[in-house]
Amino acid sequence: MSGNPSLAQRALAEFLGTFLFVAVGAGSAVAFQSLGAPGGSSLVVAGLANGIGLGVAISATMGISGGHLNPAVTVGLLVGKKARGSDVLPYIVAQVLGATFACFLLVSTLPQNLGSAVHWGAPAIAGVSVAQGALLEAAMTFFLVFTVYGTIVDARAPKIAGFGVGLFVLAAVLAIGPFTGAAMNPARATGPMVAGLFFPGYWYLYWAGPLAGGIIAGAVQRFIERKQE
Repeated sequence: MSGNPSLAQRALAEFLGTFLFVAVGAGSAVAFQSLGAPGGSSLVVAGLANGIGLGVAISATMGISGGHLNPAVTVGLLVGKKARGSDVLPYIVAQVLGATFACFLLVSTLPQNLGSAVHWGAPAIAGVSVAQGALLEAAMTFFLVFTVYGTIVDARAPKIAGFGVGLFVLAAVLAIGPFTGAAMNPARATGPMVAGLFFPGYWYLYWAGPLAGGIIAGAVQRFIERKQE
């Protein structure tokens, strides 16, 4: 692609990348539910599907839009002065729409006898309070955005495209997936909720926790960079 992509082109890349990531991640949850697989193996498959899907999606879009694919990443990069303020709202809208359209595709094409909307990929808390769930999501999103800085944004980063971030997502799903679904991404959480008409009373934790984690990660990264100047 010659020249710099326009905002419309970058937003389209964010839409398509998030669509790809969520279609694979949420789709894996639906597929394994249809097989009646045991919980432990489902967790591993969910981690692999989300991690690999995100790694591929970031790699495919990072040359156009930066491969954010997550409102928490976009906000975290803004705080760290690595994203333009004018990009934030269009990116977030594109990310949420991409996730939502991906889940509408799943709902409209896959078997409808697979049970509750949770099985369409919507995250849910189990065994923890709302406050604990928000804290878990914030902590893991902090390290997710920290990984984005360390493996993609930093000019000294290893040239592994989006797969460092994807590997972290795999690890995070294994660590907190049974408790919060390990969304770490407001768009990833919102898309399945809209498509599956599943709106738990704690839905806001999937915005508050990840955005808080992203903001703190951006501030920490900015502090580190100032110390290195």
